[in-house]
Amino acid sequence: VAGVGHPRGVTGSAAGTPDRKPPEPSALEQRFEWLLASSRVLVVIPVVTLLLASFGGFVYGVVVFVRSFQDVVRHPVPVGNKIGLFLLVVDLFLVSATLLIAAIGLYELFISRVHVGGERRIPKWLEMQDLNDLKARVIAMIVLVASVSFAQAVVDFDNSREILEVGGGIALVVGALTVFLRFGSHGGGRGSA
Repeated sequence: VAGVGHPRGVTGSAAGTPDRKPPEPSALEQRFEWLLASSRVLVVIPVVTLLLASFGGFVYGVVVFVRSFQDVVRHPVPVGNKIGLFLLVVDLFLVSATLLIAAIGLYELFISRVHVGGERRIPKWLEMQDLNDLKARVIAMIVLVASVSFAQAVVDFDNSREILEVGGGIALVVGALTVFLRFGSHGGGRGSA
């Protein structure tokens, strides 16, 4: 059957068949394809949710910072626990930034490139070409958050065995994410950048 296995619109030598127009899709096919193409707008729901969560995380980080700063001013000693409070602030900001990166990535992949006034308004490193780019950025942020969480655990824990257990668990997660990013991406590890 001529044209079977070839996408609509491919004719002639590109499809390996004589120049013939492919059959026109039925009205039902056209409606269904329009519905499928339009359904990508549903991604606006998680994008807005991620933006709100990111905003909430940044605000919460500021509140924790202000309270931690006040606590340090009132009671500067002991120092160890106070450092853990500030590492918590760093952790909150990194998680919030990860949510923001995910929101931008989903919007760029499903809806449209981010342009304001004809100019590109996001940094080059944040441009998403495919899902592997989004995975790479989110995984990199998760590794960073895990590292800060481990530093916070080192400051807060007194028991060296607990620190070793937490460090080992984080190392396993980071190792698994690195292997996934390197070998689990389509394109032979392209996402490893």
